[in-house]
Amino acid sequence: MRVLLFGTFDRLHPGHEFVLREAAQRGEVHVVIARDANVRKIKGRDPEQNEENRKTAIESTYPQAHVLLGDDTDFLAPVRSVSPDLILLGYDQMLPPGVREADLPCPVERLPAFQPAIYKSSVRRA
Repeated sequence: MRVLLFGTFDRLHPGHEFVLREAAQRGEVHVVIARDANVRKIKGRDPEQNEENRKTAIESTYPQAHVLLGDDTDFLAPVRSVSPDLILLGYDQMLPPGVREADLPCPVERLPAFQPAIYKSSVRRA
């Protein structure tokens, strides 16, 4: 089963690792790293790490995962290229624009929170 994750994955932390472990338990993991420009558009701020560093962090921590940078403009491009059997979301995560409105070829599952008072990225930045 191909499991697709989307995310910024800025400063990889145990909450991210929880999502990656859960994905690995379900199948072959494909991770789409949000492009820097898209993080700025969606979150209104720059990521702390650039997209290449975030991609490298996932690749070095989870060498079995297929890690790719998201498309600059077409958020559905990774869904089409990976053809996932499942899209997995973190507890506080929304599907990217365009994906949310699409007729997805697979189910979307939301994971429970993993110690959000400690590991949520916005808490860690504060």
